[in-house]
Amino acid sequence: MFTGIQEILILVVIILGILFLPRILNRGQESRQVESKPPFVISGKMRLIIAASILWPAVIAVIMEPWKKDLFPFLYLGFGPVVLMWFIFWIYSGFRNKER
Repeated sequence: MFTGIQEILILVVIILGILFLPRILNRGQESRQVESKPPFVISGKMRLIIAASILWPAVIAVIMEPWKKDLFPFLYLGFGPVVLMWFIFWIYSGFRNKER
């Protein structure tokens, strides 16, 4: 009858020991905080480029209404300049990083 309760209490003690023992042992040591840089930071210029990449096709879609007319002129005027500018930005970034 008491063996079940003892086993449960032992499991509780083990779990509490796993959770609280590292905190108790590290209490005397000073905690060092390492400054970490975020893995990817989006600059203001990059945010502007992304926003323009989304807004340009949307504005062209409102003007040209490709759902009523031919789709191909919309693809050329809506997504063509965006893709071209991203290619130019990609190539420019590659040359700029190589110079560093």
